[in-house]
Amino acid sequence: MLLLLWGIRTVDKTPKANRLHIALLGRTNVGKSSLLNLILGQDIAITSPVAGTTTDVVEKAMELLPIGPVLFLDTAGLDDVSELSGKRLEKTEKVFDRADVIILVGEADVWTDYEESVLAETSQRGIPVLTVINKIDIKAPSPDYLNLLAQKAGRVVSVSCSDKTTRDRYLDDLKRHLLEMAPADFIATPSLISDLLPPGGTAVLVVPIDLQAPKGRLILPQVQTIRDILDNDAQALVVKERELAAALANLKTPPSIVVTDSQAILKVTADVPKEISLTTFSILFARQKGDLSMMAAGAAAIDSLRPGDRVLIAEACSHHALEDDIGRVKIPRWLRQFVGGDLQIDTACGRDYPENLKDYKLIFHCGACMINRREMLTRLRKAAQAGIPVTNYGVAISFLQGVLKRSLAPFPAALASFEKAMKDKER
Repeated sequence: MLLLLWGIRTVDKTPKANRLHIALLGRTNVGKSSLLNLILGQDIAITSPVAGTTTDVVEKAMELLPIGPVLFLDTAGLDDVSELSGKRLEKTEKVFDRADVIILVGEADVWTDYEESVLAETSQRGIPVLTVINKIDIKAPSPDYLNLLAQKAGRVVSVSCSDKTTRDRYLDDLKRHLLEMAPADFIATPSLISDLLPPGGTAVLVVPIDLQAPKGRLILPQVQTIRDILDNDAQALVVKERELAAALANLKTPPSIVVTDSQAILKVTADVPKEISLTTFSILFARQKGDLSMMAAGAAAIDSLRPGDRVLIAEACSHHALEDDIGRVKIPRWLRQFVGGDLQIDTACGRDYPENLKDYKLIFHCGACMINRREMLTRLRKAAQAGIPVTNYGVAISFLQGVLKRSLAPFPAALASFEKAMKDKER
């Protein structure tokens, strides 16, 4: 996975107070700064084999997907015995007052009073702890030591900061634990649409009225999008697909963005000038509820499907399937047309995946409008652990209609993930 910016906020705009504070603690020279550099993907913190290189608390703000805005606090070693150690340790100890989560960095088969003191302090304060065994390229932890840490700290991850080839795997483990440990208030929910248009700007929403449109009302994603626009002092113009061209022609100023139901994406793409941003409701929800970059990369797997492959349609809620249901009828039909033959297509409704997840080549997930972000991220993580790519209804439809790059253009990080996945597949 890549460390990418969310559109909701930039690194500079999110105040420190609103970030998840993650403190790195440990003895001198266990590799706290090296771990921070591994997470950041660049050499920000100074590293050295000389004990006591970190002389003060080093702060580094970043956007850590899929958690959101975080602030890492790299501290001096807990057993620092240099001339300035008193002031350094005083600042390190004050980090307990700031930390929402603590990463306790250590080495294989070494557990001292310093680590024990950290656990005692975090237990007293109720701060969640993740223990990281560093330098496993030098020495691997013994099974007995891993069992000891599991009993004492609960969460344990082993890493080698010098092994850049496996960085993504180490990073995925770290982020999975941080996601599970972080207080609910810090599982940041990206904006639905407000960051894509300025105050006073206009969003044109294309809402087809068909069998799936509830009588006398709009569906939840459309209502929530309108509300988000209004909450951020912008305006929404709602039209059906047949009226879109006329609506655009009547506007004195081009809209900031056009958002359409995925099923009308092909016609809407033809009607919207290329200089106007365009996406779908389902893609907006893929970003807000999950990891759009991951699901954009998953769409590339559609290109590798062959007749007879088995795919899963995953719906987070149960509903009465209609005559031309998007998940049960339309997507399966478009998929079979795309691959040029029949596929084994299973449908799973509700909050649980089927147990045989590894039997599938690809998962097509709904927009997740009925579940929260943490649950959707958990579902994505389960698929990743099984090694199965996941995409989203709207992302998949845009791909199948040949307009995914246009639909992802408002989200450069997701577009880059899709293009990289396509190149990797070709290689």
